[in-house]
Amino acid sequence: MSLVVVGSVAYDGVETPHGTVDRMLGGAATYISLAASYFTDVKIVAVVGDDFADQDRQLLASRKIDLAGMETVKGGKTFFWKGVYSSDMNDRTTLQTDLNVFADFKPKLPEPYRAAPYLLLGNIQPALQRSVHGQMSGVKFTGGDTMNYWINDFRGELLQTLKTWDFLLINDGEARLLSGEQNLRRAAAKIHQMGPRTLVIKRGEYGAVLFHGGHHFMAPGYLLETVFDPTGAGDCFAGGFMGYLAGHGIRPKEGHMDMAELRRAVIYGSVMGSFCCEKFGVDRFRTLSHDEVEARYQEFKNCTAF
Repeated sequence: MSLVVVGSVAYDGVETPHGTVDRMLGGAATYISLAASYFTDVKIVAVVGDDFADQDRQLLASRKIDLAGMETVKGGKTFFWKGVYSSDMNDRTTLQTDLNVFADFKPKLPEPYRAAPYLLLGNIQPALQRSVHGQMSGVKFTGGDTMNYWINDFRGELLQTLKTWDFLLINDGEARLLSGEQNLRRAAAKIHQMGPRTLVIKRGEYGAVLFHGGHHFMAPGYLLETVFDPTGAGDCFAGGFMGYLAGHGIRPKEGHMDMAELRRAVIYGSVMGSFCCEKFGVDRFRTLSHDEVEARYQEFKNCTAF
């Protein structure tokens, strides 16, 4: 079933211990859509400038991602971010952020998008996230991401938005900040009370924790021999997680989700996040096959079964 993805399509400049890339395709919606496209039909809502390269548009289209909702602003420049990672790549420093056309982004969904049953909202202003949700006539499962800036400076707006969400994907620092609790189990309980019945707390190289219906599930991170670039890994996790659920038609029934299916979705999220780190930017997705995805999913099962 169709998944609508809303967020940034951008260009990034990245420096890691393995090298430097001055300009590469990036943005949350890009990573989410590429990862989700291995499981389901994806419709993207974003904005770019007319400097957006044809080859990058063709990459997205080659994965059968619907680009009717990707607006191109004539004379405008695409969102650009530049950063450098620490030697262990657990921290990064932002060197440059040029919002460009993204500064005036007001998502408008094409009519065919509005009946889609699944909606994943990338890290944008909570009021915009809420406005997109309001444009959807047939959505059955909604959620997304947020960040420290929105939690700190737009808390009331964010809490109003979260009331209508089925799920939330955030990292452990954001979960503690949002809930005011240092213990993740207590943090999850507080966040459930804000609206989302399903919560996934991402923990980088240490994996992720799923909370739903009074239960939790801990998934490890995949042990890569070499991490080239972690940019977009969290977004690829979100794409794998939501893409799996949408592709299998899994959605709440009487407010509840199948815990076994949610666990599988978390593992597929981890799979897609791990592939993202193997090359710079989106390069791994240029050659990644469905067989490789399934093989790594099976490897996760073999490493965690007992």
